[in-house]
Amino acid sequence: MQTFEFQYPWCAVLLPLPWVVIWLKTTWWKSNSNLTPPPSFATQAITLLHPRLDALQLAYRSRRRQSINTTWLYPVLLTAFWVLLVVALMNPRWLEPHTEIRHPGYDLFLAVDASHSMDALDFTVAGQQVSRMAVVKGVMGRFLDTRINDRLGLIIFGSAAYVLSPLTPDRYAVHQLLDNVVPSIAGPSTALGDAIALGVKKLRDRPIGSRVMVLIADGDSTAGNFQPLEAAVLAHHADVRIYVIGVGSQQTRIPILHQGRIEYWDDLTMNEDILTHIATTTGGAYFRATDTQALETISNRINLLEKTDIETRTAYLPHTLYRWPLGAALIILLMLGLLPEGRQRVLR
Repeated sequence: MQTFEFQYPWCAVLLPLPWVVIWLKTTWWKSNSNLTPPPSFATQAITLLHPRLDALQLAYRSRRRQSINTTWLYPVLLTAFWVLLVVALMNPRWLEPHTEIRHPGYDLFLAVDASHSMDALDFTVAGQQVSRMAVVKGVMGRFLDTRINDRLGLIIFGSAAYVLSPLTPDRYAVHQLLDNVVPSIAGPSTALGDAIALGVKKLRDRPIGSRVMVLIADGDSTAGNFQPLEAAVLAHHADVRIYVIGVGSQQTRIPILHQGRIEYWDDLTMNEDILTHIATTTGGAYFRATDTQALETISNRINLLEKTDIETRTAYLPHTLYRWPLGAALIILLMLGLLPEGRQRVLR
């Protein structure tokens, strides 16, 4: 049901302002009535001599048009003009209620490695070499499509960690943001510990039992202020479960797309020990990105956790109405200018 209110009701104190000014002016003149104004040309008595003054007055009376008596209308319109201006300043508006219902779900942050190592071409799909980032987008894209009623967020990390999307029920928006992530977008290094710490910071205020983080990385931390195992301890104390998906292979020499050409590097081997330790410390689990059953297993493990209760929140959407009293005040202002009293003021 709509409700009516004034956004600035305190502006009503301006309503008696013109009458207060008139009263103060009248009181001042009465208290200073004994003062004699200095002589000037305007106060000197001037006598106009005309040989036929009586005939001139008679001709003026016969030719003057009879005007309608509007002495009462001018102050009424002037009062209405001021009242409408004050009402417009108070900003009247209708408040339309909008109720948002959040269904039970989980608060889940995705932390995706976006360092240069994600350009490594150590996966094969349908007989073609694909990068680690392509595998991540395919695996996590299907995972996002299954998370109905969950509030999803996205963190990317390279040389530093960044929140690309806060927690939102719009999984399609998070999916689109993930599709636009490219390697090295957050820097060439890997701040794995900072990404975990940032996810813990964003999830620690959410209800206990529904704090989930899915970490996608190759296991090597080469930058940041937090060590991965230290950040995992922080997640454990904050009741944040981390499910880790490792991307990468155990090849000795791994091809990587570097500056537009394919090179072979020796230091891109995935460190599964660190990723496994992070998962076990926080009560989560570790999976390989190439495992087709990994997504179903992760979903089943998350579904065993406690969901956030249903939240109902009502917000009021304002519809401002100040244009109506302001428009009426402008019309009255035009009418005031058309009245004889208004024309006299203009001529002065």
